[in-house]
Amino acid sequence: MTTRRIAKCCREMSCGSDDRRRSLSALAIDTHRRFPQGGVMAAFTSKDVARIAGVSQSTVSYVMTGKRPISERTRQRVLDAMEQLTYEPHSGARALAGRRTRVVGLVVRFGAGGDAFGLLPFIETIANSARAHDHEVLLVTADEGSAGLRRLAGRALCDAIIMMDIEEHDDRVPVAAALSVPVVLIGVPADPAGLHCVDLDFEAAARMAVDELADTGHDEIVVVGYPASVMERGLNYVGRFLRSARRQAQVRGLPLTVIEPVEHGQEAAAADQLLTRRTGGRLGVVVPHSDAIVPLLNALRKQDVVPGRDISFIGLSPDREAGQSDPPYTNISVEPRDVSRRAMETLFWLLDPSSGVERPPIDLVAPRLTRRTTVMPTPSN
Repeated sequence: MTTRRIAKCCREMSCGSDDRRRSLSALAIDTHRRFPQGGVMAAFTSKDVARIAGVSQSTVSYVMTGKRPISERTRQRVLDAMEQLTYEPHSGARALAGRRTRVVGLVVRFGAGGDAFGLLPFIETIANSARAHDHEVLLVTADEGSAGLRRLAGRALCDAIIMMDIEEHDDRVPVAAALSVPVVLIGVPADPAGLHCVDLDFEAAARMAVDELADTGHDEIVVVGYPASVMERGLNYVGRFLRSARRQAQVRGLPLTVIEPVEHGQEAAAADQLLTRRTGGRLGVVVPHSDAIVPLLNALRKQDVVPGRDISFIGLSPDREAGQSDPPYTNISVEPRDVSRRAMETLFWLLDPSSGVERPPIDLVAPRLTRRTTVMPTPSN
């Protein structure tokens, strides 16, 4: 089937009868199978069509589905752009034929440097949100990289994809941006390539921690950092937090030191390093890696160091964990369920742009600081 014939099919689909649409939709699907990615036809997406036509991506969707009236001039621009790009109307054709999979692909890397337990709230919330929208979740845990993404989209296994565990320079991102299905990232890479990103505002969290210690009269800040496996992978939130903490400490005129790597089971050694820095001044400790918080508190207790009396201590963790700890510690909220819900709202908006308020390209969940007993009060004059 030629490119012109496909464009003709799309024109007829946008204005023909229901039976005609189903017939032509099936024809377009068959064409997609006969000309897979890497074959004669190029795998362009609705985003490319929108760029060439000078319209929004949702307008391209409306032309394909007929959900909203579109002017003849705009419709013609979209169809001309499709023909120019040899666009494969795979997703739109499937939707017209009523053949959406009603499946969301969730791409998660398990393994070295991964926190399987920490991922569970994300996965559970995503699954619950999918079911609330009458969708299921296909969990892709193998570390397939870009090949796994192409498999999900190329075999029409899902309608949209959520990607987690995003690296700062992630080679999967440009591949994801070229897919024919919507992709939402939980995390913010250095170059999102036009994809929607949702995450905690780690930059704001770092500023919040530094400001809390500066405002309460501390002389120095130590950040107890991440394990080597996390640092080596270049996960996006690590650099975002540490860079922001260093910048804000400089703004507030406080020396800041990062102890890294801090491996699981070696928190006692980190506690020893902290104690060597106690030279009579007021020392504030920030722990952004939640797995290290309780072991570090236990290591300090064994040396008769009381957070809130001898040093100050702030951890990044869910509020519930901070409140139930012994001692309860001042924390900056890291709420995976909030992030996951926001990511799924974005994903379903991309699937149906008419379903709600437009979502921002980068959507950051604001952190909250909850004061408990582990930060020393401001000294009285």
